[in-house]
Amino acid sequence: MGQYFPIVVLTVLAIIFGVGSLVASKLLAPRRPNTAKQAPYECGIVPSLEAPERFPVSFYVVAMLFIMFDIEIIFAYPYAVASESLGTYGFYEFVAFSAVFFVAFVYVIARGALDWGPTKKARKLVEIDGDILSASRSTTTTIRRVGLEGREQEKVSV
Repeated sequence: MGQYFPIVVLTVLAIIFGVGSLVASKLLAPRRPNTAKQAPYECGIVPSLEAPERFPVSFYVVAMLFIMFDIEIIFAYPYAVASESLGTYGFYEFVAFSAVFFVAFVYVIARGALDWGPTKKARKLVEIDGDILSASRSTTTTIRRVGLEGREQEKVSV
């Protein structure tokens, strides 16, 4: 029982330190609340924009892909070190695991896990007077008239 005494003492000291830190922060911390500090954002910064949209799932897919590579390396290293003692059975097991990994990797790439840019949509192009133009664009959709709000439209007399 005496061999566990240092562990018990260290555990008691850790608990005392944790509780003591909480009590000291409650007693000694300055109390100056305001609306910025009570906002649900960090560092007392008042939010000026709406909350961001949901995080794209492709980031999580890339994280899982990274974990897959880590697991592959974790299994490849012991095989490389002890390949002679594992024999042909170990080789076939490693090949089977690598094949499953490769199929999963191809599937993730085929689903577009590494396509980070915006999706490119094909636009229908029209040829007018030798110029190739997009069918969806016109002077009313591409030119922004600034400063015309509240003005009367000029009447053109012919």
